[in-house]
Amino acid sequence: MDEQVLQALDEEIAAGKHGYVDGMLVIRNGHVVYERAYPQDYETLFNAQAAQQRGPYNYYDPEWHPYYKGGKLHTMQSVSKSVMATLIGIAINRGEIENTSVRAADFLANYQAPDTDPRRSRMTLEHLLTMTAGIEWDEDSYDYTDSRNSCAVMESLDDWAAYVWGLPMAAEPGSTYVYNSGVTMLINQVLHQATGEHALAYAEKHLFAPLGITEYYWKQTPAGETDAEGGLYLTPRDLAKIGYLYAMDGVWEGKRLLPEGWVQRATSPLSDPDYRTWRYGYQWWLAPYEGGMQTYSWQGSGFGGQQLIVLPEYDLVAVFTAWNIWDERSLDESYALAVLLDAVR
Repeated sequence: MDEQVLQALDEEIAAGKHGYVDGMLVIRNGHVVYERAYPQDYETLFNAQAAQQRGPYNYYDPEWHPYYKGGKLHTMQSVSKSVMATLIGIAINRGEIENTSVRAADFLANYQAPDTDPRRSRMTLEHLLTMTAGIEWDEDSYDYTDSRNSCAVMESLDDWAAYVWGLPMAAEPGSTYVYNSGVTMLINQVLHQATGEHALAYAEKHLFAPLGITEYYWKQTPAGETDAEGGLYLTPRDLAKIGYLYAMDGVWEGKRLLPEGWVQRATSPLSDPDYRTWRYGYQWWLAPYEGGMQTYSWQGSGFGGQQLIVLPEYDLVAVFTAWNIWDERSLDESYALAVLLDAVR
């Protein structure tokens, strides 16, 4: 890696060019080659918001964001979705879920559907993973603090999965991509019904323990389910381990955790978000780049600037953490990817 290229990005971040970035980690060939922390005055920023309400789903509560209770565990936000999909892969590898073609309705019988729309019965786990479920949802038109945002509505209720499953259908499953944090809560229910365990308990045994991840926090919903769509807190180095699990085709220290073919399928362009030239796989974003054998980098992306970038052909994993919720400046994912590629030697 070219240290000067990485140092230039380091200096830009330290100068505030990319907003409130608080961590940068680059790992190549299994070795940490660049790691920096950027202390931010979040306390002053939070006080300026004069938030009237505190709690795990208030983005301006410094007890929860961006560091859990002021410690070293950083919010991952929607990078949690990539981890949730990983748990599904593990469950398939263990024989607890047959495959991604199983019907979602078969695992959601405890929830009341609002109608008899036949499209709902055709929804599969694959559709949930690729955000092509067809459920009526709008998470893009309004801020996450706006009560008109479907995700904000969900997080204001007790039973999130029941709310999502109770929404009307808007499209044939598989036909249209719509970014929908709610479907990740349905994925969580599929795992729960198939294994008898909540996502956190399952991750502790079958993902975190094998990877040596001992420090973590995963929020719960008011109904006691794991907040699979955005509630995970990890250290950057531990998040990087999950990226490396994918770079190593689902094998960790000689043991296969993900089924053969899972990584290839999960990181294939299975749906089109109509966002730049990016595509979407199994709760993973796919960002194109030129000059290599791979077509796409694999990225977990979370609200506020959380980034997990995996470039398997270069044996490279990078993590950026941030909390850019106050202004428009942020570390653009494509820019970060371009810098990493420029630094590869």
